[in-house]
Amino acid sequence: MTHALQFGLDTFGDVTSGTQTSQVIRDVVAEGVLADRLGLDFFGIGEHHRADFAVSSPEMVLAAIASRTERIRLGSAVTVLSSDEPVRVFQRFATLDAVSNGRAEIIVGRGSFTESFPLFGLPLDRYEDLFEEKLALLHKLVTEERVTWQGSLRAPLTDTVVYPRTERPLTTWVGVGGSPRSIVRAAHYGLPVMLAIIGGDPVRFRPYVDMFAKALAQFGKPELPMGVHSPGFVAETDRTARDMFFPHYRDMHAAIGAERGWPPLSRAAFEHEIDAGSLYVGSPDTVARKIARTAGALGIARFQLKYSTGTLPHADMLRGIELYATEVAPRVRTLLDIPAQAAAE
Repeated sequence: MTHALQFGLDTFGDVTSGTQTSQVIRDVVAEGVLADRLGLDFFGIGEHHRADFAVSSPEMVLAAIASRTERIRLGSAVTVLSSDEPVRVFQRFATLDAVSNGRAEIIVGRGSFTESFPLFGLPLDRYEDLFEEKLALLHKLVTEERVTWQGSLRAPLTDTVVYPRTERPLTTWVGVGGSPRSIVRAAHYGLPVMLAIIGGDPVRFRPYVDMFAKALAQFGKPELPMGVHSPGFVAETDRTARDMFFPHYRDMHAAIGAERGWPPLSRAAFEHEIDAGSLYVGSPDTVARKIARTAGALGIARFQLKYSTGTLPHADMLRGIELYATEVAPRVRTLLDIPAQAAAE
């Protein structure tokens, strides 16, 4: 592997059963603090604007976590840049970077939900154009101190300095769900890629890894890391993990599926996705082996486990985080070191 593997966690602040959104947000802060205490590398919070997810302003929650942590990197998962204002995104994350002493990261994407577009008065039919133009501006903001920029969807900036300034460039990733165009766009700007792999065999994304490397070379950019974001849950045994996780995953799937025309999720389909797809559910050994397979096949620099799912209780998530940090991560590192040592011998 080119890069040392980092271990992260992602949450959307899923609203747990019988819990107010205000309590969910406090629970997310506690989960982030635990992740830092256990030595994990990254904690990401997604942005949503709907009843089943509690966090609409990730930077605010991340700032609360920053005030109670020391080393863990903190970022979005993702910032829906298409419906946001790049200058304000930069300012919010520059502020978070100051609060956290340089630990802020931005992961920008178009998002898989569209509620933010009518909420903020933006035309959904300009979905692609909005992201393309706003990413161009954000890239200038994070790489240049004095920004001159002109597009077609907002007023231009001329020799403008945006405050607060950061002590170092903000780490900015592009979240990609499977679009070749998005891979090439990230390479054009010289930004690392976070692959959202939420279904099917993760190894099928290897062509995207190769495409990214080729595009970086063609654009004259240096080698950059890629990461993977996938859902999962860790418990003491495989059967316990599957039995605990399934009803919450099934109900979340049904709620979103009712909007998108998905069929109901059967237990058999759920089990298949664990065995052959992109659900990292099971004992520490099972999840570690699955992450090691993904990391080895794709050569990623970071794996981010989306550990919150539907109404899964806070206490169960805390235990899952503990097992992920103390048992899964060390096992993955051991598994990935074995081939390297054998090759050296």
